[in-house]
Amino acid sequence: MIKIELRFFASVREKLNCSTESVELPDEVATVGQIRHWLVQRGGIWADTLGEGQVVRMAYRQQMCDADTTVSEGQEVAFFPPVTGG
Repeated sequence: MIKIELRFFASVREKLNCSTESVELPDEVATVGQIRHWLVQRGGIWADTLGEGQVVRMAYRQQMCDADTTVSEGQEVAFFPPVTGG
């Protein structure tokens, strides 16, 4: 198991009522997409906020990333809504 820091921003943070969380990932969870799926398995508001059909951006080590990005010990994964500008 590896330990990482999760960060949630803007409306994702508001819906989850959580801005940060330290977690130990199960051995089978190794990518950012797998982390998202693992969090959805908590059910309830987690599934409603991060589940399929929800548009959520992801970052690893403060860089935008895709679901296939592999994570490592002690790093940060963030979830946030898409940002639009004018």
